Amino acid sequence: MSETYQEAAWKVIREVEKAVVGKEQIIEKIMTAILAGGHILVEDMPGTGKTTMALAFSRAMGLKEKRVQFTPDVLPSDLTGFTIYKKELEKFVYQPGAAMCNFLLADEINRT
Repeated sequence: MSETYQEAAWKVIREVEKAVVGKEQIIEKIMTAILAGGHILVEDMPGTGKTTMALAFSRAMGLKEKRVQFTPDVLPSDLTGFTIYKKELEKFVYQPGAAMCNFLLADEINRT
């Protein structure tokens, strides 16, 4: 018998709670947003486990994750990728950007 989405969601929540202690309510809200296909913006004081929580979610769900540290010099192509000509291959090759993943952690996004 296969597990339901609800059972799978609770398994993920329990795994994340192993890495992040004392944030049960926000963990459940994040899981709800993930199930709804939404985006999540987590704001809190530095050092409160936001990055740890995001990485715990991606790992518990088996997702390919990437992290971008936003600075004023981040360009759109850093996120979306770019095409570059490879002389040795004599053709253009796409180089994927950071957003080409299942789970993107955009850290310090207010800096850009």
